[in-house]
Amino acid sequence: MEPSVFLTGMMIGLSLIVAIGAQNAFVLRQGLIGRHVLAVCLTCAISDAILITVGVTSFGKIAQWLPFIEPAMRYGGAAFLFWYGANSLISAIRSSDALATDMPAAGHGLAQTLATCLAITWLNPHVYLDTVVLLGTISTQFANGQNAFAAGAITGSFGFFLALGYGASWLRPFFARPQAWRILEGGIALIVWAIAAKLVVGS
Repeated sequence: MEPSVFLTGMMIGLSLIVAIGAQNAFVLRQGLIGRHVLAVCLTCAISDAILITVGVTSFGKIAQWLPFIEPAMRYGGAAFLFWYGANSLISAIRSSDALATDMPAAGHGLAQTLATCLAITWLNPHVYLDTVVLLGTISTQFANGQNAFAAGAITGSFGFFLALGYGASWLRPFFARPQAWRILEGGIALIVWAIAAKLVVGS
């Protein structure tokens, strides 16, 4: 496994999943109340792993059948990432948001909790753009390292969700401060712009 490609996949994967959103808020909330934390974290991470694997393994094959797809998605993905980075930078400068954890409670039972988690994850259209399209497109830049790239992105997802769920009691006061999210959003802007530039110029 190529270490640099693995780390690139991990960094890119993390940059796409750490943004404020319903899924992260749900995981954080379950961590705060200490209910079904491992099951929820694994559900989110395994869902990401499935979608990342589909993107990395299938996108290259689709590009072989339809050669115009790869450049179209590469430049389209770069345009999206430039826009995404700009929004993150604007948020870093102007936003006063913090991560909200006061969403309606999921049911106490494991089945109802996981059903809520799956709905939040799989009914979000952005998850498909982030994992299947963007990560699938970026992985084509590593012709001999796509497995390492996917492994890095999947590892980053597992690490992030487990850290968020089990580190919730420590993370809550930190990310309750808007300034913490401004720093995070600024960092995300720089990372995704670098990724977008790589997509435009190619490897």
